[in-house]
Amino acid sequence: MSSTESDVIHVVGAGLAGVEAAFQLGRRGLPVVLHEMRPTTSTAAHNTGDCAELVCSNTLGSLMPHTAPGVFKRELEQLGSLVVAAGRRAHVPAGGALAVDRELFSAIIEDALSQLPRLERRNELVKQLPGPQDGRWILATGPLTAEPLAGQLHGLCGADDLYFYDAIAPIVDLDSVDMERAYWGNRYGEEGEGDYLNLPLDRHEYEAFIDALLAGEQVPARDFEEERFFQGCQPIEAIAGKGRESLRFGPMKPVGLRDPRTGQRPWAVVQLRREKRQGSAMNLVGFQTKLRYGAQTNIFRMIPALADAEFLRLGSVHRNTYLNSPRVLDSGLRIKAQPNVSVAGQLVGCEGYTESSAMGLWAALSLVAERSGEQLPPPPADTFLGALLGYLREAPAASFAPMNVNFGLLPAPTERVRKSQRKAHRTARGEACVASLRQWRDDQLPDLAELGPRWLHGSEPWPLPSPPAPKPSRDSAHG
Repeated sequence: MSSTESDVIHVVGAGLAGVEAAFQLGRRGLPVVLHEMRPTTSTAAHNTGDCAELVCSNTLGSLMPHTAPGVFKRELEQLGSLVVAAGRRAHVPAGGALAVDRELFSAIIEDALSQLPRLERRNELVKQLPGPQDGRWILATGPLTAEPLAGQLHGLCGADDLYFYDAIAPIVDLDSVDMERAYWGNRYGEEGEGDYLNLPLDRHEYEAFIDALLAGEQVPARDFEEERFFQGCQPIEAIAGKGRESLRFGPMKPVGLRDPRTGQRPWAVVQLRREKRQGSAMNLVGFQTKLRYGAQTNIFRMIPALADAEFLRLGSVHRNTYLNSPRVLDSGLRIKAQPNVSVAGQLVGCEGYTESSAMGLWAALSLVAERSGEQLPPPPADTFLGALLGYLREAPAASFAPMNVNFGLLPAPTERVRKSQRKAHRTARGEACVASLRQWRDDQLPDLAELGPRWLHGSEPWPLPSPPAPKPSRDSAHG
């Protein structure tokens, strides 16, 4: 590279977030070094040393126009996303999902990166966090960030702001909750008012729920994960296993939550809390779980008010390194304690392949603006990209957990939408999201359309590289 070392931007990790960030920087003529520890140092989840190796699934999520992932991909296409473009070009039939030929997908991305003259690849394990004087860096090392880097992040961001084992509670759409079986109220607060939506259960309903919970099928820990739970993050079924009354003295305790319609205290109560100040995504407080997804939906719909619930995110407990983004990151995904280091991908606290790549794209766009002495304003809150970034900035730090895109992150509808109308309503709302993102792009990134190659904007086909020779597969529980 002809640039001085201080000009070079270092991107650590060649997963979806890292390659997206490196590509967005490199296509704008900035000098980039992309560090990837594989194949020199491998992981228990990867088979190759290739960029953007998909290890858990061959799908990038839905393409349907009434779904949040489908709309989100259209938004990212407005910004020239490499990952979405490569996904479309490696697409294999899978109904309404963007499933891909994984090897071809990786080869397409490798080919795109190879065309950037100012991008250098280094196969090496980055063992040290850069110092404040070490130039500009983007960390996109994923949920299995290796030591000693993970430990150094822990030291930089604080003991309480880096999570090594993730316990996530389900989230439901408020529009799908039966409000005839629910009431708002804070514990010991005024009846009928409050920040929590309370879902009461009588004794018979509670006992049936406990029976199903204890019998529910759970996800076993992976062989490279050590289960270590914080006391306040134990799976709900583990709490129930300590005694049938445990939940009534824990997450489902009814004390101070008298039902204003009956004047009585319920036998047990499930509390829902908003994920954002505005929006209809509601968190099941204290309901982190290891139940399999099918078991979760069946069991949690036994709660009377959730009989027809639409789950925006299901619960999980797994090894997942991520930062407490509302507390430690700024709006450009820079670490507040050391702004020369940005973070992207699952490290910021997002879920999903496409979401991870979007965080790489946003970190890169923010850095490009920074190089010009400017600060790029986030997209509007009525776009999925803007809503997800808003969640990372504004979610309550004390209860922060990773999130994927969903309609509950957008500003809540002004009127309750009937279930029969929800698909059409969301399709129309998705069109508005894409239009809003396009307007923001035209205002903030007017030169984007002039950047090549044009295949990123769908104006001409992109010649695909020859499919790679088949490689021996290593089937596992992760793929």
